[in-house]
This record gives sequence, structure tokens and C-alpha cells, in this order.
Amino acid sequence: MTARFIHDGDAIDYTPTADVAAGDVVVQDDLIGVAKLDIPADTLGALHVTGVFDFPKATGSGQSIPAGVKVYWDEVAKQAFAAGGGSSSGGEKLLGKSVLAAGEDDELVRVRLTQ
Repeated sequence: MTARFIHDGDAIDYTPTADVAAGDVVVQDDLIGVAKLDIPADTLGALHVTGVFDFPKATGSGQSIPAGVKVYWDEVAKQAFAAGGGSSSGGEKLLGKSVLAAGEDDELVRVRLTQ
């Protein structure tokens, strides 16, 4: 059998076991997506797996993220961080690359998802 085109892949189908709110970050092993809309438990919905999103990040000394660096998602803290500035809580997964510098006092970092 040869490969068969299904769709462009900007979003994927997803059926959660618990309710997911629009904008929630969903981690499936090394695949990270962002819920397009609220998805009730056991109901088919969709996750963005491409695009540019603002993600929450820690603030304070040493928490700046320059443009163009790899950014990771901490599943436990529910925050993004730059390589080398990680959290100790574990569960870090690659989100993508920052597309806009975020200062120490910025609560968000703009990231282009990478799969």
C-alpha cells in the first residue's frame, strides 16, 4: 500500500478522557497540541499542532527568553521555558521556537509550534 493523503495536518482529531478547555496545552508523548475549542470528555475535538501561540512563562530574574531559541513546556508547572532555564518539576517537552523576545517580567512567550 502507498501513503494516502488525509489533510494538511494543521490540526488533529483528539478525544480526551477528561474535559479540555479551549487553549489548553495537550501533551501526547512528544506531540503537543493546543485545544481549538472546549472539548468535553469522550467527545471528538481538535488540537492545533502548528501555528504561533502565546504560552505562559515564569517571571523574575533569569526568566527572559530571547527570540529564536528552543522553548519547552513543563507539564507540571504549565509554563514554557527556554533551553537551559528549565524547571525541576519534570515533564518537559519541546514546544517549538520563540518568535518574539520575552523579558523577565513578561508573563507570556510567543512560540511557533514545532512537531
